[in-house]
Amino acid sequence: MAIAFTIIACQKLPLAAHNAPAPVIVKLSSWAANPAEQKLLRQVLNDFEVQHPGIKVKHEVINDQYMDVIKTRFVGEAAPDVFYLDVFEAPFLMSQDVLEPLDAYIKPEFDLADFQQTLLDSFKYQNHIYGLPKDYSTLALFYNKQAFAAANLSSPPTTWDELRSDSKLLTVDRNRDGRIDQYGFGEIPELARQAYKIKAFGGQLVTENNYAAFASVAGIQGLQLAVDQYQKDRTSAQKSDVGTNSGSEMFGQGKAAMVIEGNWAIPYLTETFPKLEFATAEVPTMNDKKGTMVFTVAYVMNKQAKHKAEAWELMSYLTGKQGMLHWTATGFALPTRKSVAENLGYEKDLMRSPFVTGVNYAIPWQAGKYPAVIMNNFDNQFVSAMLGQQPLKQAMVRSQAEANKQIQAME
Repeated sequence: MAIAFTIIACQKLPLAAHNAPAPVIVKLSSWAANPAEQKLLRQVLNDFEVQHPGIKVKHEVINDQYMDVIKTRFVGEAAPDVFYLDVFEAPFLMSQDVLEPLDAYIKPEFDLADFQQTLLDSFKYQNHIYGLPKDYSTLALFYNKQAFAAANLSSPPTTWDELRSDSKLLTVDRNRDGRIDQYGFGEIPELARQAYKIKAFGGQLVTENNYAAFASVAGIQGLQLAVDQYQKDRTSAQKSDVGTNSGSEMFGQGKAAMVIEGNWAIPYLTETFPKLEFATAEVPTMNDKKGTMVFTVAYVMNKQAKHKAEAWELMSYLTGKQGMLHWTATGFALPTRKSVAENLGYEKDLMRSPFVTGVNYAIPWQAGKYPAVIMNNFDNQFVSAMLGQQPLKQAMVRSQAEANKQIQAME
């Protein structure tokens, strides 16, 4: 009889397994800067699935026209349950009533106060939280230690006046043939790298009504410093001037002794230019004010997600202390949770501490509900002013007027 019961029990095992509920599928969309990042996210997602056997993550990587694809899918009611949202695009999407407010999901044990407040505030709209920032980078000054030693400079500049004076000593024409071999500073003219200069003198990028406002007298003061160094001092260069594709490459090749770049430049420089001796420092003050930019991305939830409880489980894991520790431990991205940064020692890391310190006073990279319009018009005209094709004030007034004309047509 015992043998008979054993046989019957064994026969029933497959049926029990067959009747086990299928896992809930949560669709996640993101982009991947490189294969290593994509592989790391897959590892984190695998860990999540092991700890949450009732949930399966269907991960989709969208690297081409990411936000256009996401917006199109919202129109077709086919948007993912959870997806990346860049801080730059956040104001518009938060205003469209397509994202799920997260306030009701956040419990005390999630420890919301552990997040860097500046980053968290960037994903708030009308007193609701719509996104949880997964990582970030501010901008910091990178300087070539060998070039500094050759110029008898013992420390990096701490003010913009010092940066300009140091740049003169660091600009080198080795053959004395009028061709600059090394510029003191690599200037990136895009608004994403110039916005903190506008705000240093009290200027603004946009009005409360989301119209462009960067052409004010106060805003132009900061921009003028960059133009004067480029045109008058001739100690700074744009990446196109020296045949490179980025500020990091310009710096790595020794064509600029200083650049202002993000945390992402550290692994790039270390791997691509292993003989380069460099260090980082906080961005020099301007008008006696500290300033830098902060770039961040959040996980957000589709308001029409079918499995919101499971979507929240995924989001809370990815931005929780365990998931974030795994995600940021390699150093290519900085954790948005203060406790994770402390755990990893980034505040004491000589290379990364300027980025961590900078988040306390950084300006989030946002330009209202119509950021692309404002950015594109600014970038085109500011480069023209840098090249001396028109006065800076004229360029800014023109670009602001054109941006606002386009915004008015969109409303």
